[in-house]
Amino acid sequence: MFSRVLNMFRVADLRNKIIFTLAMIGLYRLGSFIPAPGVDIEAVQQLRDQANQGGILGYMQLFSGGALTQFAIFALGIMPYITSSIIMQILGVVIPKIEQWQQQGAVGQRKITQWTRYMTVSIAVVQSTSFAFLFHNGGISGNNLDLLPKFNAWTVFVVVLTLTSGTALLMWMGELITQRGIGNGMSLLIFASVVSSLPAQGALVKQVNGTPALVALVFVAILLLVAIVFVEQGQRRIPVQFAKRVVGRRMYGGQSTYIPLKVNQSGVIPIIFASSVLYLPNLMAAALPNTGFGGSVQSWVNNNLANPAAVTYLIFFGLLIVGFAYFYTAISFDPAKQADTIRKQGGFIPGIRPGPQTERYLARILSRITFPGALFIAGVALIPSILINATLDGANTSSTGGGFGGGAGGFAFGGISLLIASGVALETMKQIDSQLMMRNYEGFLK
Repeated sequence: MFSRVLNMFRVADLRNKIIFTLAMIGLYRLGSFIPAPGVDIEAVQQLRDQANQGGILGYMQLFSGGALTQFAIFALGIMPYITSSIIMQILGVVIPKIEQWQQQGAVGQRKITQWTRYMTVSIAVVQSTSFAFLFHNGGISGNNLDLLPKFNAWTVFVVVLTLTSGTALLMWMGELITQRGIGNGMSLLIFASVVSSLPAQGALVKQVNGTPALVALVFVAILLLVAIVFVEQGQRRIPVQFAKRVVGRRMYGGQSTYIPLKVNQSGVIPIIFASSVLYLPNLMAAALPNTGFGGSVQSWVNNNLANPAAVTYLIFFGLLIVGFAYFYTAISFDPAKQADTIRKQGGFIPGIRPGPQTERYLARILSRITFPGALFIAGVALIPSILINATLDGANTSSTGGGFGGGAGGFAFGGISLLIASGVALETMKQIDSQLMMRNYEGFLK
């Protein structure tokens, strides 16, 4: 096994890609600790301690790798890009021009990517402006912390410019990783954000709840990882037979193959998309004042949409995951297009007529396997958080950290983190494995 891993570094091209990817991730983590200009470092420390108790801040810092509570140059993370990608995909259903771009192949994809970048920068400007005011008046923290003591027009301009530039730089880094590195760049940046919080949260669990709680937490996480990998590798193979045909003096066709339909066809995309949608009400609630109606809304969001054990959170988040699983599966696999491709190549599914019947058959099979796959990822995303809240909260209810078990630890060791981490890691390792197989090296994935 170790020799197979070393094969990754024996191929110069693959070694350079891996080193480049690790260097980009290292730069991202470095930028997550460099504060924006004009920030009060002592107030940042208090804000970080408050975020470890969970709530709105605990949820929002999960996808920024702690950069948000550091008010760092990468404080917004990659979420503006994810939000704009969701908007562009939804607009493709209702705007004919974008739908035409989606059908134009590489040329149309470049146009969609360009508009996604424009929208990302626009969202980043709005969010960074909001955070500048929120971190000044203490609205996001609830205890009147002032992270920008020298608050004026120039300070706001510099902060907005810094955070927006950080988001644009992250977007560029993600695209560079996709082009010159290994794996999907955006997914790897989210992976780095989520995984980076695990050591610190594990240390806090040990400090507050003791070593047995940490060991039990790691054991459950390992079991979940095994289950996630098992389902992620699950496939429904639909056999396809190609008819024999004679071209000149040669006979072609006659071979059999199959269409691999994964149980979880959409991977970790539904989790990322659903988290991005759930991120918006948390962000808007943080923008409201702490008193009056704004305080009531903040309290409701904190107790329902930022609490992994709340019934509203479970229902809303679960429905979002299932809905996005079907939505992304419909985008990534078109039964009509697949049936037409099989017909043009002279193939057929045994027992099924080519054309409309093949389309209906593929759509029925896809719907059947997507439903349990969507329920699985929804269950893995929600159930561990409930168990963590129930066990760790009950273990310690002191003022020094009793709420931690259901706070940041519920997010860091919850199903969201495990699904994203395992899903992105699997896809990346598959790419490395395919690169090794192309160069006549033995792969390490079975």
